[in-house]
Amino acid sequence: MSINKLSKDKIYKLKQKYNSKMPDFLRYDWDKYFKLERQEKWRKTRGIDNKTRLKLKGFPPPVDPGYRKPKIIRYLHPSGLKPVIINNMKDLENIAKFKDQVIGIISSNVGFKKRLEIIKKAIEMGIKLANGE
Repeated sequence: MSINKLSKDKIYKLKQKYNSKMPDFLRYDWDKYFKLERQEKWRKTRGIDNKTRLKLKGFPPPVDPGYRKPKIIRYLHPSGLKPVIINNMKDLENIAKFKDQVIGIISSNVGFKKRLEIIKKAIEMGIKLANGE
């Protein structure tokens, strides 16, 4: 877990810049059919005459590796810290030594009682949580 060489403000501004340039990758013809409209997620186009697959002007851009963000800001939380999933107390203790470099995210399949215990322990240890309300 390396320390980022950029400040948190700089990381935030870079993420905003790249996110604003990122197009919405929607499924082809999602606006024509109600069933597809509810599934506003990318599906690779496969038709031989499909205009999106042929990358014609005036049609939505297909997903390409060129839209990736720079490695230094990829997968970072908006705070500039690396997110780590927490499932139990052991995970919390493992990230204690990196507490100024990571931010904890309590897994969605952790129950209410364990969640409260994890939040209390994280506050005691001084670990930041993204979803520890």
